[in-house]
Amino acid sequence: MNQSAPHRARKRFGQNFLHDAGVINRIHRAIAPRDGQHLVEIGPGQGAITEGLLASGARLDVVELDHDLHPILLAKFGHLPNFSLHKGDALKFDFSSLAGEQKLRIVGNLPYNISTPLMFHLLKQSACVEDMHFMLQKEVVQRLAAGPGTSHYGRLGIMVQYHCHVEHLFDVGPGAFSPAPKVDSAIVRLVPHGELPYPADDPGMLERVVREAFNQRRKTLRNTLKPLLDADSIAAEGLDPTLRPEQVDLAGFVRLANRLARQAKTDGGPA
Repeated sequence: MNQSAPHRARKRFGQNFLHDAGVINRIHRAIAPRDGQHLVEIGPGQGAITEGLLASGARLDVVELDHDLHPILLAKFGHLPNFSLHKGDALKFDFSSLAGEQKLRIVGNLPYNISTPLMFHLLKQSACVEDMHFMLQKEVVQRLAAGPGTSHYGRLGIMVQYHCHVEHLFDVGPGAFSPAPKVDSAIVRLVPHGELPYPADDPGMLERVVREAFNQRRKTLRNTLKPLLDADSIAAEGLDPTLRPEQVDLAGFVRLANRLARQAKTDGGPA
């Protein structure tokens, strides 16, 4: 590869490279990396955020899929003792393999096309994660942080909030990237709960209840959850069966899921 030629963002990787120095500095301040910490950057691209993370003295592992970027990253940072490059797909990467006694701080300007599956992949490994700071499509961040009764509240936010405290930090306009995306972006901070505030007896059951509820979000719980729970069962958990799914908080969905899990064990109900 000709190192003098600029790398062109690849549409199939959903690449939009961050170049705005003010935004980069603001991201660094939000993350506040320190010497002695262990950071992991997903999709470092051409290293816009990488440089400041390394300057903190923190140990940094980066995971990059685009093989054309590997020599660029190695030329810039390969000589630094606190830098390691992992060539591969973050969706298949075992992040827990990097963690020792110290938890990981994960950072990434995530491609829009893989952001949701990647977050769920990371949540499965959240026991080894201290926090996560991601650049995402603004609408996705709004959905992650939304509370009940709002238009952005739904399955994604509920399932991520089950595992993490979510904080919408700040927005980033299209002009901060090259090429400029057609949508606004935002920075979100996800901090896995040390202890789940509303533990589900069966997290898979919670996922199922939330999915069924929001398949038809304009209908009532009585209708959307009919295949799983009847109106009396919903009411027994302190919820009005005529509520719409968007009016039910995380604690309410966990109560419904726990009831369904108990029901499946005792009377051969839905498994």
